Amino acid sequence: MRRGLVLLIPLLLVLVPLASTAQEKVDLQMMTRIRQEGLKHSHVMDTVEHLTDVIGPRVTNSPAMREANRWTADTLKAWGLADVHQEPWEFGRGWSFDDCAVDMVEPVAAPLLALPKAWTPGTRGPVEGRAVRAAIESQEDMDRLHGTLAGAVVFLDKPVDIEPPEEAEFHRYSGAELEALQEYRPPRSRGGDWRERAMRRFRLAAKINRFLVDEKVVATVEPSSRDAGLIRVGGNRSYGVGENPGVPGLVMAAEHYDRILRLLDQGREVKVRLDVKARFWENDTRADNTIAEIPGTDLADEVVMAGAHLDSWHGGTGATDDAAGVAVVMEAARILHALGVHPRRTVRIALWSSEEQGLNGSRAYVSQHFASRPEPTDPEQKALPSWARRNQGPLELKPAYSKLSAYFNLDNGGGRIRGIYAQENDAAAPIFAAWLAPFKDLGADTVTLRTTGSTDHVPFDSVGLPGFQFIQDPLDYFPRTHHTNMDVYDRLQPEDLEQASVIMAAFLYDAAMRESMIPRKPAPVEETPEKAGRRTAGGRS
Repeated sequence: MRRGLVLLIPLLLVLVPLASTAQEKVDLQMMTRIRQEGLKHSHVMDTVEHLTDVIGPRVTNSPAMREANRWTADTLKAWGLADVHQEPWEFGRGWSFDDCAVDMVEPVAAPLLALPKAWTPGTRGPVEGRAVRAAIESQEDMDRLHGTLAGAVVFLDKPVDIEPPEEAEFHRYSGAELEALQEYRPPRSRGGDWRERAMRRFRLAAKINRFLVDEKVVATVEPSSRDAGLIRVGGNRSYGVGENPGVPGLVMAAEHYDRILRLLDQGREVKVRLDVKARFWENDTRADNTIAEIPGTDLADEVVMAGAHLDSWHGGTGATDDAAGVAVVMEAARILHALGVHPRRTVRIALWSSEEQGLNGSRAYVSQHFASRPEPTDPEQKALPSWARRNQGPLELKPAYSKLSAYFNLDNGGGRIRGIYAQENDAAAPIFAAWLAPFKDLGADTVTLRTTGSTDHVPFDSVGLPGFQFIQDPLDYFPRTHHTNMDVYDRLQPEDLEQASVIMAAFLYDAAMRESMIPRKPAPVEETPEKAGRRTAGGRS
C-alpha cells in the first residue's frame, strides 16, 4: 500500500463524522436567543429553592410530594404552558416522618446521628432496648438467633472500615476524561441471572421481616455507606396498603455505628433510646406525574419530551437528586415559551414520581402511552418489582409509539452538562454533535455511544424509543450528596444549572424543528431466561 493512501485513511476516519455533523442544520440565531434568555434572565434557582427549602423532601405519595405536584403544575401554568395536568398511576401508600431522636443512654449518654428508612413504622413514643450485634443473612441465622432478640435494638452489619480520603470529593471532568468517555465499551454483564438473585433477596427479606416482628425486636440499625457524618438512606418496599412494614429500621452515621460496636466488642452493655415519629398515607394510592406542553404547529402530532424526577428520598431535601433536574427541565420550557417559540413538533415535559423506587412513574407513563408487555403469569415474576422482571411477551405498541421523536433526561446530580450518552444509537450521535457545537465554549461537546442506566430514560430505551441521559460534571454527587442528609440547596452551583437549562432548551428546540424525527435503534426483542443477565447498562444507581 502506498504511503499516501496510508496517510489518507486516518484522515477519512476523522472527516466522515465531521461531514455527518455538518449536514445537520442548527439555527445559530435561535441558539443565541436561548443563551441570552437562559443565562441573563434565569428562574432556575428560584424554582429549585422552592422545591427544596420550602417543600422539602418529596417521598412518593407523601403530602410534600403532592404539594410538589401542585406547585410545579401551578408554576408551569403561570408561565403559559399548555395542557398542564397530573397523570395518575397506581403506586401504593405514601410515607413521611416528622422527627427522629436516637441516643445512647448506657454506658454513657450520647446523641447518635441516625435517620429512619422510608416506609418504616414509627416507635409510638420513646422506646429503649439493649444493643445487639446480629448478622441475619440466612435461615440458619434466624434459627440460631431464635428467642434471643426480644427487646433488642439489632445492629445488623459489621463495623465500617473508614479510610482517609485519597481524592478530592468535588470533581469536574477533565478533557482527558471526556475523551476517554467517548471510547465505546459494550455494556457489562451482571453475571448469571441477576433477576434470580433479586428474587432470592426479596424472599429472604420477607422472611427476615417476619422474624424480627415475631422475635419482638425493638428496631434495627444499619451503618451509612458514607462516612464523615453523612447518612445515606433509602427505604424498604412496604408500599402496599395494610402490608406489615416490620419493625422500625434506621441508618446511622458510620462513626457512631462503629462506636457502638466497639463498646459491644469490649463486653459492655449498651442501651439505646429511640423516638421515631413516622406515618403512612393510605387515603390515595395513586401517584402523579406532572405533564405540560408547548403545542406544535405543522407536526403537532409528533412529540419531543424532556423529564426529570420530582420525588426524592428524605435524608436531605432532594436538591441534587433531583430537584436540580426538575428545575432545569422546567426552565428549558420557560425559556422556549418566553422566546415565543412555535415548535413544529409538540414539546412535552414530564416530572416523574417514584423514580427512587424503580423508575416507576416513567415506566407507567411509557406503558400507558407508548408500549407495554403482557403482565407476567408466573407468581415469582409477579412478586418482583417491574424493573426486575424479564421482558417476556411481545411489545404492544400504542398509536403514539411512532410519534415520539426523542426523550431527554437530566438526573446525574447538579453538575453542568458536558455532553450526552447516545445509548448505542450510531445514527443519533452526529446529530447530537452538531447540536452541541454552539455550546463548546460552555464546556459541552462530548457525545459517546456508551449507554448509561438507572434513571428515567431507561423505560423509553427499553421499548425501542430514543431515550437519552446527558453527561454531567460529577461534582460531589456520589461522595457527598447522593441519597444523603447533605443533598440540600447549598450543594448546587447556579452557573451549572443555568448552563444545563440552556442546553436542554436547545436540544428540545432542535429536535422539535428538524425535518425528520431522531433515528431509532432496532426494536428490542423478547428476553428469554437464557438471555437474561447478559447485558446491563452502567451508570447511576
